[in-house]
Amino acid sequence: MTEHTLAADTSTDPGAIRLTRLPSGLTVVSDTMARVETASIGAYVHAGTRDEEAPENGVSHFLEHMAFKGTARRDAASIAREIEAVGGHLNAYTARETTAYYAKVLKEDLPLAADILGDILTNSTFVPEEVERERGVILQEIGQANDTPDDIVFDHFQDTAFKDQPMGRPTLGPAEVIEKLPREALMGYMRRHYGPSRMVVAAAGAVNHDALVELVRQHFGNLPTAEQHAAEPARYTGGEFREERDLDQVHLVLGFPGPAYGDPMHYPTMLMSTILGGGMSSRLFQEIRERRGLVYSVYSFHSPYRDGGLFTVYAGTGEEQAAELMPATLEELRRVQHDVTEEELARAKAQLRASVLMSLESTGSRCEQLARQLQVHGRIIPVEETKAKIAAVTVEQVQAAAARAFRGAPTLAALGPAGRVPRLPEIAEKLAA
Repeated sequence: MTEHTLAADTSTDPGAIRLTRLPSGLTVVSDTMARVETASIGAYVHAGTRDEEAPENGVSHFLEHMAFKGTARRDAASIAREIEAVGGHLNAYTARETTAYYAKVLKEDLPLAADILGDILTNSTFVPEEVERERGVILQEIGQANDTPDDIVFDHFQDTAFKDQPMGRPTLGPAEVIEKLPREALMGYMRRHYGPSRMVVAAAGAVNHDALVELVRQHFGNLPTAEQHAAEPARYTGGEFREERDLDQVHLVLGFPGPAYGDPMHYPTMLMSTILGGGMSSRLFQEIRERRGLVYSVYSFHSPYRDGGLFTVYAGTGEEQAAELMPATLEELRRVQHDVTEEELARAKAQLRASVLMSLESTGSRCEQLARQLQVHGRIIPVEETKAKIAAVTVEQVQAAAARAFRGAPTLAALGPAGRVPRLPEIAEKLAA
């Protein structure tokens, strides 16, 4: 067993971040916060949608659902009753590179939360009747997503940006796969990916690290020995997707390849996104919504992965306004490559820095950050280091980040009355001009 103690940022927390790696390979990390009466705890599995094979697409998400449907010690109703009897919350999510199971409770109920999380991750029974019942629930979830255009358009966008590869597949999976996915596939996926070397148990708030380690030893001792697995590298392809639907709005997602977490251009790209479409003062909001009145919603964001990323712009607009929207948007993408002011950059830095610091007030956010940093970077990144990297970004770096992104091959997804939306070759030509 190895342990590391990291001094916390004394400007925000007088405690310490402590990390222990158990002989099994399971990592336990805690962030003790003064003057809070609650604790969050989560088990973060370093596996998600991009780790699935095509015939099992959606298995990560299906498994996440099934974890709450009964163990050798508790049925589904008991899991819900026990956590809510102490006023706690229990939830999970599936992403492309991570599946997370987490709880928030009063500090005295942390042992119960650790018990339940360990139970669902080591003792789930996958009762056939529950599998079939949850299959129906997930099919309803897929149907709901398909009926929500500003949601499903992002799935089409992701599939187009990473065509015919795991990174492009939908998290929920296609209905035709979910309808046939056998119980054995869920159990096999869990055995392959839910081993201790692929998991971080993180806790934050009113937490004693030594007590936490003992809880993890007790409740996570039966994890399977996961296979060594390397996800298929992400290969950005770009391209165009269009689907005509009888909708009041056309939903547009325009994207480009972006930098990975560890890329030196990560923070310049984050700041460029903030300037371009990160709030009410952003260029896209001011030009597209406030000055031209073309949209209700327009924004941009950057999604980094371990080995790449996506820079994305979303807008929803009427059929008549679509012809004006795209040229106006492209003009802002061109302009940010050579025209960024120090005032804009200072405002973006303040927004990003505030976002980082505000997240530290949430025990759940601290858990998630600890796990992600360990799984992506292999270490805990001090807050002061993050603030310094944000502060060091220059106008020239922001412009270079924009040039790097927007001179890449674009991806376009359009859903709705899209007849007036320019085709991809025209978009690429205008950006290159």
